[in-house]
Amino acid sequence: MKTLYDTVAEFISGDWGCETVNASAPQAGYCIRAADVVPIETHDYSTIPLRFVSNSSFAQRQLIKGDIVIEKSGGSPTQSTGRVVYISQPLLSAKRNIICSNFCTAIRIKPEWDPYFVYQYWRQVYSTGVFFNYEGKTSGLKNLQLEVALKSIPIPEIDLPTQLRIAGVLGSIDEKIELNRKKIVELEALAKTIYDYWFVQFDFPDANGKPYKSSGGKMVWNEQLKRNVPEGWRIQKLAEIADYLFGFPFDSSLFNSEGKGFPIVRIRNVKDGQTADFTTENAAREYIISNGDFLIGMDGYFDMNHWIGGNAYLVQRTCRIKAKEAAYAGWLAYAMYAPIKHLEKSLTGATLAHLGKAHLDEIWLPIPPLDATNDALRTINNTIDRKVELGVEIQELTRERDFLLPLLMNGQVEVG
Repeated sequence: MKTLYDTVAEFISGDWGCETVNASAPQAGYCIRAADVVPIETHDYSTIPLRFVSNSSFAQRQLIKGDIVIEKSGGSPTQSTGRVVYISQPLLSAKRNIICSNFCTAIRIKPEWDPYFVYQYWRQVYSTGVFFNYEGKTSGLKNLQLEVALKSIPIPEIDLPTQLRIAGVLGSIDEKIELNRKKIVELEALAKTIYDYWFVQFDFPDANGKPYKSSGGKMVWNEQLKRNVPEGWRIQKLAEIADYLFGFPFDSSLFNSEGKGFPIVRIRNVKDGQTADFTTENAAREYIISNGDFLIGMDGYFDMNHWIGGNAYLVQRTCRIKAKEAAYAGWLAYAMYAPIKHLEKSLTGATLAHLGKAHLDEIWLPIPPLDATNDALRTINNTIDRKVELGVEIQELTRERDFLLPLLMNGQVEVG
């Protein structure tokens, strides 16, 4: 039986470098950290910081397609070190010059092994929690005993053609996931453009089909908003146009991540729009939310998102905002952004900022008339609905990939 160590052709150390360019560190490189593992898995490369290293360091450490970056320091009581990033072509196309930080190590794979196969096998092994067995501590920081782990963890001896077929199956699923994510980004840009043009710049078509504000449409001052709005728009408080659902105060001691009971939406789940937690406690059905519901986190950073995690109980410190008129559902999600971000800034202090019902009740919004803006409202609604559908599909594809992974690796399922 081979071990993971047998797949490694070369170890590549990390270099955190400098924040700014200087004579001793003139070479720019995007430096992958442990904090970038999850964003990169979701094809979000925006978090990777730009650093500067010496020319010789960069020449030794520049990563290429197929390299695997390993988190060797960090982790938490519930998350071991050993998470990995695969250096893919899309990642290289987005960032090009890539190195890893000194809290990580990269490996280059031997030619008789397929790098993507090794990466997926590593992810499958990591999910079992085995890397907790290979951690030591230095001043409270957990460090992965990498060489010991590599020499101890077996990998099945599968011929290269079979590895490539397995990698092809898993890679095709990942490609579909990435395509869906790109579509979501495009849809978000479309909806944001329409919202800004029609409802921020107020250039919706006037009676003659021309941009309202740019063509001299009448604007009137509103004292509640402290700005001009188009004539004929009504100004109302959020509570008049939307219903709130605040989460149930569940007993947190009954929460679990093993799938026991019913799914729940905690404040930390709002940002990702999906849940990994459950409760065995029962609550009234009125606290159950479903896909497409618009949520706000009520403590700390007031994250906002549309839910894609299926039916789940809403937990306290989270809130669902639902337009009373369906036509305004999508528009409301964008209209909430500015006032919520304003509240976030004003409430942030030495203690954790808390958003309450009283704050929501004091939000004033300019309500566009349906007859003039129906087309834009409908398009925004349809765009959000499609984004939710794509998000749900990503979850289903991810579950399919993670289900197939161990079956393919141990030979229970063969690839024809």
